[in-house]
Amino acid sequence: MDTQRLVLFFIFSFSLLLLWDAWQKEQQPKPAPAASAQQALGVPTPAGPLSAPTVPALAPKPGASSVPAAAPAPAASARATEKLQVQTDLIVAEIDTLGATLTRLELRRHKDVADKDKNFTLLGPEHAYAAQSGLSGEGMPNHLSQWRALDGERVLAAGADRLEVRFAAAGSGGVTVHKIYTFHRNSYLIDVAFELKNAGGAPVAAYAYYQIVRDDKAPAHESRMMYVYTGPVYYTAERAFHKVEFSDIEKGKPDIPKSATDGWIGMMQHYFVSAWMPADKMPREYYATKLANGVYAAGLIVATPEAAPGGTASVSVKLFSGPQEQQRLRQAAPGLDLVVDYGWLAIIAWPLFAVLEFFHRWTGNWGLAIILLTITIKLVFFPLSAASYKSMAKMKLVTPRLTKIREMYANDRARMNQAMMELYKTEKINPLGGCFPILVQIPVFIALYWVLLAAIELRHAPFILWIQDLSAQDPYYVLPVLMAASMVLQTRMNPVPPDPVQAKVMQFMPYVFSVFFFFFPAGLVLYWLVNNILSIAQQWQIQRMFNRDKSAHGKR
Repeated sequence: MDTQRLVLFFIFSFSLLLLWDAWQKEQQPKPAPAASAQQALGVPTPAGPLSAPTVPALAPKPGASSVPAAAPAPAASARATEKLQVQTDLIVAEIDTLGATLTRLELRRHKDVADKDKNFTLLGPEHAYAAQSGLSGEGMPNHLSQWRALDGERVLAAGADRLEVRFAAAGSGGVTVHKIYTFHRNSYLIDVAFELKNAGGAPVAAYAYYQIVRDDKAPAHESRMMYVYTGPVYYTAERAFHKVEFSDIEKGKPDIPKSATDGWIGMMQHYFVSAWMPADKMPREYYATKLANGVYAAGLIVATPEAAPGGTASVSVKLFSGPQEQQRLRQAAPGLDLVVDYGWLAIIAWPLFAVLEFFHRWTGNWGLAIILLTITIKLVFFPLSAASYKSMAKMKLVTPRLTKIREMYANDRARMNQAMMELYKTEKINPLGGCFPILVQIPVFIALYWVLLAAIELRHAPFILWIQDLSAQDPYYVLPVLMAASMVLQTRMNPVPPDPVQAKVMQFMPYVFSVFFFFFPAGLVLYWLVNNILSIAQQWQIQRMFNRDKSAHGKR
């Protein structure tokens, strides 16, 4: 099999694999849609109170007989709720006093896919997606309890670095609980703390739980041609980064460590992530479970310090909810940058993105950065590519003689193979000489594919003229058409296979394969187009030099 056929076969197979994977995801049975986002999140309806959800419990503290139960849900008549809007330089948050739950989060620097005049909404009822937290203990308020918003600022003031938003709720035994959201300037980190003030006569112990709840539906406008993971994820130093499929949670078999002293847990989707991150060395228990109406929860439980009579106790956990910008992820928590999903070739993808980022800092345009990165990769592999094209050039010269051998020994395959090997030996041709250089480059091509697919930096990034979003399809299909033309031209420059059937397949494969590029993001198509143009130029130059050397040798 010659080099070009090997390359095209691999690319075609890889595309089919992606399509098959996406089709499999589409065919998975979906749960019945929730009656409403409120019901999906486990919040009682006005028709009647619901009991608090069962939250997995830590082992009891020394001296405690058992883990305190969650507080009962308040009566329906007490469920007048208020939604507070909080604004910082990066986000617009909405907190519901029912549970003091973060129910909506808009990202001010990232726009909606369908309407670029609107902010992108990460948390929100559209996907039954929220950050819930509460206390699990006797008479303690939880995410089903009614909280009271305390007076204070709701907008981050100019010159201020942080903004606190406080809620209060009563617990049993003279305990008052404050839930405190702390927002920070130029940050997607939110501190969520519980402060217990014990006015009773006995010590108070409780457990705080923090969970992300979400349905299992992919984000709107997600491409079916390129499957990317949506669902729970976690990280610990011992077990590293892991994805937890919704199907495994539904079966009751989530692969999650029950206890740890480091790491984080949350939900990720294409370009964005929400994760709870306790302080290092803080004991915690991770869990993932399925709630009602096709909604899943991934969270953790930590113990609060004991509040002595007349004293206070507090516990705080950070929430990161925002874009997968790698610098911010690395600063937020160890291992959080691994949510940028580069697939199984991440070890190659990370340095590729670093080079891509360098070219962007230099040019200020991600499209130009892609072009420069493609040229750089081509230069690095120039010797290997040259060896491949030289082998193809030699094969092209002997193709007529190979065809004649096939016709001569059509009924004697053993004799035909022997004659072909003798020809290769005489002409000093290695029929597989072009394969190894291409095989070496294939992992780099795949890694770059995932870099361009996963990097949020390319989301809504303009290139030139009509291409104003490198993460979306070319609106006028100019790049895919040019890509198809380059594939056809490149195929015609290669030696025609002696086998008529193979020749027909090779003739139509560029057209068939080009169809996929009409559904790919413009950034990916741009990379392949530039790579093809450079390959054609290199192949043409090598063929020209080879023909010139052959002519000079013939004259002598």
